[in-house]
Amino acid sequence: MTDDDHSPDDSPLPSLSSPHDRDPGHPPAGIRWATRPETAADIAAVHAVNAAAFPTEAEADLVDALREDPSAWLPGLAYVAEAPDGSLAACALLTRCLVAGEPALALAPVATAPAYQRRGAGQAVVRALLDAARLRGESLVLVLGHPEYYPKFGFVPASRYGIRAGFEVPDEAMMALVLDGSAAVARGTIEYPAAFGV
Repeated sequence: MTDDDHSPDDSPLPSLSSPHDRDPGHPPAGIRWATRPETAADIAAVHAVNAAAFPTEAEADLVDALREDPSAWLPGLAYVAEAPDGSLAACALLTRCLVAGEPALALAPVATAPAYQRRGAGQAVVRALLDAARLRGESLVLVLGHPEYYPKFGFVPASRYGIRAGFEVPDEAMMALVLDGSAAVARGTIEYPAAFGV
């Protein structure tokens, strides 16, 4: 999980978190971030953006591993934001996870290229990705990230729904977003794809 200006070096969160969770979300006047689903042609650039946004290539490698896991990867739920010159400014990914055996989505990682951090690219790609999940009929998204950043998208502590991580994490950092208020929300422990290593 990431946004645009927080370094994980001073974060108590495990590697599911992002270094960029405080994007103010307002691009400079005149700049509009074009967002779209990732294509096969974007794979190398997505790896590069994740590698540049984090202190190691662990998150970039995580995306590659998730892409190879058919039980986790959901075609159409990996999004990118393009810079005005057509290069990739940011990327975000939703993969299948479970809560007490019921399907949910995990938002991670979210990454913004250093040149575009704190300019709204991260927020634009997350909003587009969440809209795509709603259109697919998904009902629940989970994120482990900085509580100053993700509530702007509607996330609240997952504990409000009786959802918890299977590892130690601050309550306010494990968050949930209900996309479909008419669906029942499963209560219980989150089961992440194996690639997360948790």
